[in-house]
Amino acid sequence: MGILDRVNPFHQFIEVIEWLDDSGNTMLYRFPVADQEIKNGAKLTVRESQAAVFVFQGQIADVFPPGFYTIDGGNTPILSKLGAWKYGFNSPFKAEVYFVNTKQFTDLKWGTMNPIMMRDADFGMVRLRAFGIYSIRVKDPRAFIKEIAGTNGKFDTEDIEGQLKRTLVSGFTDALGESKIAALDLASNYDELGVFGRKKLNEEFNSFGLELTKFVIENISLPPEVEVAMDKRTSMGVLGDAQRYAQFQAADAMRDAAKNPSGGAGLGAGLGAGFAVGGAMANAMSGAMNPQQQSAQGSGGVAAASASVKCPQCGAANNASSKFCNDCGAKMEVAPATVPCVKCQAPLPQGAKFCNQCGAKQEKPKCPNCQHEVAADAKFCNECGTKIESSGQP
Repeated sequence: MGILDRVNPFHQFIEVIEWLDDSGNTMLYRFPVADQEIKNGAKLTVRESQAAVFVFQGQIADVFPPGFYTIDGGNTPILSKLGAWKYGFNSPFKAEVYFVNTKQFTDLKWGTMNPIMMRDADFGMVRLRAFGIYSIRVKDPRAFIKEIAGTNGKFDTEDIEGQLKRTLVSGFTDALGESKIAALDLASNYDELGVFGRKKLNEEFNSFGLELTKFVIENISLPPEVEVAMDKRTSMGVLGDAQRYAQFQAADAMRDAAKNPSGGAGLGAGLGAGFAVGGAMANAMSGAMNPQQQSAQGSGGVAAASASVKCPQCGAANNASSKFCNDCGAKMEVAPATVPCVKCQAPLPQGAKFCNQCGAKQEKPKCPNCQHEVAADAKFCNECGTKIESSGQP
């Protein structure tokens, strides 16, 4: 920190007021005024990213933006606010001078000390941890001195970081809950969450005279057990179906069994594990092959054999062509065959001459030319193309 302090060797009155900061994290600095006496006509230099605040009799008298000023009665508004001077403008006056750093303070860290509880559509209740960086600047020097800095001679970012971090985590937790973003989609919404969180948190920061200029989410992590479940889901997605996943698991088990030490009890355990894994592998392979075999055989005899009916006595499943139950021996009653009505398609006993629903005659009309049976609503014969006259059936 450099301070250019030119003092008259015969008087202890301040003639030049300015502040150079090389610390990088100082937010407020009180200029060292001897006995708080400033000579009338003193020069005040306020650089870019600074504001000078004069405090007179315990009250903030004026705030000077960047520029060069002369403390006299002509161009300095502060003199009109400090009240009447006991000794006139040629005598020194007493005031405190604070320089407020209005630049952005960047690369400040934030993170969740404890997990955030959230309800997720995929995993139910999950606990999340998050961390990132943020940037702030002093937006209102008056409010900053009143609410935060007070009468401190020097105020750094470390003096307020704890309060800001807790405020950030609280606001971020609320923003995350309001967003209702699924845990699997959080990674693609970091920027959106950061913008939403910054707007929401600035309401709280403004009460301190500060502005949250950046709010960056670097990572949102899930609990280890949820990450394991996500990895399994990813593996299943790569494998394609449950049968292949079973094969994958069986192959892993065989690899682990092969690593067991040989000889003695280890040999027996290894053989037992090998037989068990071999059986699991065979089941997985056969399960994976069955759908292919069934599709290769088509819809012929295998499909017909798989059809089953329940026994009227014991309810056991039997083949559709069975005459007696395989379990209790009861006679299997075969339902009478039915045919659809030629007009309304209602099921009718085979051989019925009229429909018991619409009354239509069940003899299919024939083509007058080739005598081929045609549908009841047909207008032309599908064999010879002859036009079919309406029979007038009800």
